[in-house]
Amino acid sequence: MKLPLKEITYKTIEICKNTGSYIREQSTQITEKHVSEKERNSLVTHVDTNAERMLVEMLAELLPGAGFITEEKTVVQQENELHWIIDPLDGTTNFIHGVPVYSVSVALYQNNDALLGVVYEISHDECFYAWKNGGAFLNEKPISVSPAKNLEDALIATGFPYYDYSKMENYLQIFRYFMHSTRGLRRLGSAAVDLCYVACGRFDVFYEYALNIWDIAAGLLILKEARGHASDFHNGADHIERKELLATNKALHPICAKQFIEVFA
Repeated sequence: MKLPLKEITYKTIEICKNTGSYIREQSTQITEKHVSEKERNSLVTHVDTNAERMLVEMLAELLPGAGFITEEKTVVQQENELHWIIDPLDGTTNFIHGVPVYSVSVALYQNNDALLGVVYEISHDECFYAWKNGGAFLNEKPISVSPAKNLEDALIATGFPYYDYSKMENYLQIFRYFMHSTRGLRRLGSAAVDLCYVACGRFDVFYEYALNIWDIAAGLLILKEARGHASDFHNGADHIERKELLATNKALHPICAKQFIEVFA
């Protein structure tokens, strides 16, 4: 099936921005009474679920017959040949606490092949997007990963495990390695944004484990189209199945992958 991906991408951007406007309006009204816990340290609000319903309704009109894989499960989960992968509010904890880094993340897949990805970072009105073989963009301007070739010139992004601590010791070893070898580490709290920041060269490396497909589906395509590279911690292509992600530019990837292989062997 040949789709007009550029046209669909721009319509998806409009849908994400409309949903982002709702989230932005709600950001000043959220209180602890609106917060519930799905599982340990995994928070959700009515804003997450309402935003997801909005996205599903508008995307279903855009591509009738496409299935949905969504974080909040507000719709029947169907991985049809064409399916949307949605995180309506990536960075819910930031949103609840008024930390201005959270995003809407939407990707369209055909079977296992990413066709388009949109990540709308709401607080700064920054829309990152890409479609297959079309390049990557931030607010209409082309983006690419950083040219950094040495770790001592690199800024690293990561996320902290909040429920799966099985790799904690290995994780701390990697953390210590990067502390000694780079310009520093940052933890923003939205994996979708982290991936986009690597894609546009703000970060040089991002790594995290225990991520779900909706956290990274859009950002992975944006990274790829920005000439970045992603792998699991063993330098393989099973980053989605293993829930391990190392994302970099192509010059730094072999350097980082070597260290991850040694630590996580």
